[in-house]
Formats: sequence, C-alpha cells, structure tokens
Amino acid sequence: MPDRIGTRQEPPNSIRSIPCHSRMDHLDLGRRDSKILPTVHQHRLAEVSDYIVGLTGGIGSGKTTVSDLFAELGITVADSDVVSRDIVMPGRPAHTAIKQHFGGSILLEDETLDRVKLREIVFSNSDERRWLESQTHGPIMKELGDIIAAATSPYAILVLSAGGGRSPLIDRMLVVDAPAEAQITRVTERDNNSVEQVQAIMNSQPNREERFTWADDILQNDGTLASLRGKVETLHATYLVEAAKLS
Repeated sequence: MPDRIGTRQEPPNSIRSIPCHSRMDHLDLGRRDSKILPTVHQHRLAEVSDYIVGLTGGIGSGKTTVSDLFAELGITVADSDVVSRDIVMPGRPAHTAIKQHFGGSILLEDETLDRVKLREIVFSNSDERRWLESQTHGPIMKELGDIIAAATSPYAILVLSAGGGRSPLIDRMLVVDAPAEAQITRVTERDNNSVEQVQAIMNSQPNREERFTWADDILQNDGTLASLRGKVETLHATYLVEAAKLS
C-alpha cells in the first residue's frame, strides 16, 4: 500500500462522524459482552469529552507509538492495552480471579501474570478467552472512562483493542496499519513470543480488510518515525478542527 493518511474509498481527511447523541445510548466498544458494565458507569461515560477519536490496529501495528505521538501534542490518551495491564496487577480483583481460575502456574516470581503463558492458553481456547474477557472488560472500561472524563485536551484518543470494532462511543476511527511481516517482527522482539504464537494472535483478530471497514482514517506505519510523526501531526490538525465544531 502507498504511504498515506487517508480514508477508505474517500478523499484524505474526509469526515464521517458518529452523531454525538448516539454515544449516549451505546457503550459496547464493539464487544458483545458490554452487558457486564454497570448501568451507572454507562451514564458516567456518556458525559465524557465532546470529541473522541478511536485508535485501533492489529497487534504490532504501532498503536502505542502513534498514541504516544498524540500525547506529545498534549492530547489525553486512554489506552486499553495499558489499562488492561494495570487492572491485573497483584492486589487487584481481576488478578485474584485469574489466579484462582488458572492456578499459581500462571504467575511469575514477583506474582505478576506470566503474560506469555496466559496468551498461549487463551488464544488456543476460545472458552478461556471469553472467561478472561468477562473478568477484565468491566474494570478496563471503568478506568478508560475515568481517564477520558478527566481529559482537558480539545479531544481525546481512545486506544481500542485490536478486535474491538467500531464503537458508538467515538466520533471518528483511526486505524493504524502495517505489513504483516513488520507486525510479527515487532511482537517477537518486544514480547519474546514465537512466530507461531504471534501468528495465532493475528489469526484470532479481525483481518486488515475488516479493520478498514471501521476506518475514517487509515495511517500506514511502514516508514520512519519522522514520517509517522508527520502523519500524526496532519491528523491532529484535522481533529482539532472537528473538535472545535462541537465546542
């Protein structure tokens, strides 16, 4: 694919916003298990920042790098990947539930989760993956909502899970895309996973064509950091204009 920022079958930077009022009644982030969210928290999330940009992409696509670049521009970032690590730290309820369910063998010496071992289990057993999601989805949503509710930037970035789909909570969706070979290389080097493990994770996620159907903007992460920074700055300027329309 060419090195570009653009929309699927639309001119670059074209607008396809979800009406603000539609976010008041929907909070599933594209997940079927949204019913586990407390009703009171749904109302809290309905009152957050006026303009929310969803950011997603497959594992190893560079979502974190992109969100970090937005943060450098002063934009509040609520990252589901970061929060998902926080809510399973020792002492947190989800950590206790996971330990009881899978046993002590799922823990490292410091009592934190052995994420590599846990990945092996849940990405080879769909029932275990659904159980894990049922324990973590609610706490993740609560912390994401708290971060966005406290945002003071003109808009907020909500980093979604790779398989989360499009959410009525957001006004615009940015999909980060990268070649499959680059995704595999990044994840094997970052997480010490085998190629087979990474491929299994990628196979469990929506493919790039499906992710493109969610997108208002597609950011190709196949070049240098300087190139990526320029693309983020271009998108930032667009999002500032769109956010200002709601103020």
